[in-house]
Amino acid sequence: HYSGLEEAVYRNIQACKELAQTTRTAYGPNGMNKMVINHLEKLFVTNDAATILRELEVQHPAAKMLVMASHMQEQEVGDGTNFVLVFAGVLLELAEDLLRMGLSVSEASYIVIEGYEKACKKALEILPDLVCCSAKNLRDIEEVASLLRTSVMSKQYGNEHFLAKLIAQACVSILPDSGHFNVDNIRVCKIVGAGISASSVLHGMVFKKETEGDVTSVKDAKIAVYSCPFDGMITETKGTVLIKNAEELMNFSKGEENLMDLQVKAIADSGANVVVTGGKVADMALHYANKYNLMIVRLNSKWDLRRLCKTVGATALPRLTPPTPEEMGHCDSVYLSEVGDTQVVVFKHEKEDGAISTILIRGSTDNLMDDIERAVDDGVNTFKVLTRDKRLVPGGGATEIELAKQITSYGETCPGLDQYAIKKFAEAFEAIPRALAENSGVKANEVISKLYAVHQEGNKNVGFDIEAEAAVVKDMLEAGVLDTYLGKSWGIKLATNAAVTVLRVDQIIMAKPAGGPKPPSGKKDWDEDQND
Repeated sequence: HYSGLEEAVYRNIQACKELAQTTRTAYGPNGMNKMVINHLEKLFVTNDAATILRELEVQHPAAKMLVMASHMQEQEVGDGTNFVLVFAGVLLELAEDLLRMGLSVSEASYIVIEGYEKACKKALEILPDLVCCSAKNLRDIEEVASLLRTSVMSKQYGNEHFLAKLIAQACVSILPDSGHFNVDNIRVCKIVGAGISASSVLHGMVFKKETEGDVTSVKDAKIAVYSCPFDGMITETKGTVLIKNAEELMNFSKGEENLMDLQVKAIADSGANVVVTGGKVADMALHYANKYNLMIVRLNSKWDLRRLCKTVGATALPRLTPPTPEEMGHCDSVYLSEVGDTQVVVFKHEKEDGAISTILIRGSTDNLMDDIERAVDDGVNTFKVLTRDKRLVPGGGATEIELAKQITSYGETCPGLDQYAIKKFAEAFEAIPRALAENSGVKANEVISKLYAVHQEGNKNVGFDIEAEAAVVKDMLEAGVLDTYLGKSWGIKLATNAAVTVLRVDQIIMAKPAGGPKPPSGKKDWDEDQND
């Protein structure tokens, strides 16, 4: 419980500003990387705000509000988390200026909140008018790659053309006719070695495993999937066998072998030539699998087993019974391959209409590949957003400056005190092109004044050119720098909600035990008889 309500409000705002400042320098393609070491002492080198926030342990309750808002953006859109943080941080920073203007904190907070909510509503009304184009055909790889480039560029500047095309190939190949795209159907397999340009897309699944038996390649594979170990049946209850002589011992082990032989032969006779198991593979079972030319693959993860079933259209069987034709999966080839010095098992579909695609990422270090994986993740999420809403708005700060311009004009027409808050809301949008300019080493004020000048002439699509060495502006639609409409509208909504929620708080009351002496701990076992 802080002394003075004003003090508490300012402290909340200060905590949020500091958090936003952390990720602000990581904004955009030229953003700086952060080296984050989490509580398990694992090292992350990234400029991805979602990862930074996930690994940071934010303690301050008000700053946690911003973290929750960016998590919501991550879940809803999959990209634009840094936009939410930076925008919410600047909204609170500008609110602080208004709160210091002389009104009582409660009165000023109410005016600011009302102004921000009005301005947010107006921004969401203006946004549809700023749409500059729409995705025409989501099955055209070249078009999809050009739309994903902006999203990938902010994480992997310089590799965006190559990576965007990879992601586009993977996404288009598994887009169902219904248009319901599932992000989980794009898998990523990371193998150290070579370079980013050696990355590729495979239609099917890739596992960093070796095969168990002698068979390492099967064409036209019929796959039996078992969630149990590939071993003899174990009885539910324990049994004791009394063996009196050597002959009985021989017969006992022979009976076990014959049973295993019959089981594996039945699987082979059903037409299956690949067995995938979720448990251990017994030596005896492996011997008979080699005898009947069965390829054995062991997957420890039940999630991998489920995804494989989805890919090949198989049913996972709980017991070692021969599969029916309906329960068997099928794919064009299953083979053991070597990528770099890593053994991988590939389940490959030749046709491009499989259920799952895998992007095979190559790179020199684990950290680099993790960062590429995050860029791939953002690209795939952007594709999913485009399947929901094909509209696009110009990037590079163009949308933000146009919103700032129009909301400032709207603020002029509002009669009450909340016009100050509406104008501050408009000013907050300047933070995005400002962050892009600062991170590119250009004078931010010069960029913003040039952007305003061009937008006053009616050029809505003009934004900041990060590739130029000076404060240069250009048409973002021609440059192909585009943001998704959904990502922008959700970002504005969530950032405003987070900022307003923080401003509504005037006290933080921590539930902690009161001070004072601890109660005496009674003697243990006081009611038991003492034995002398």
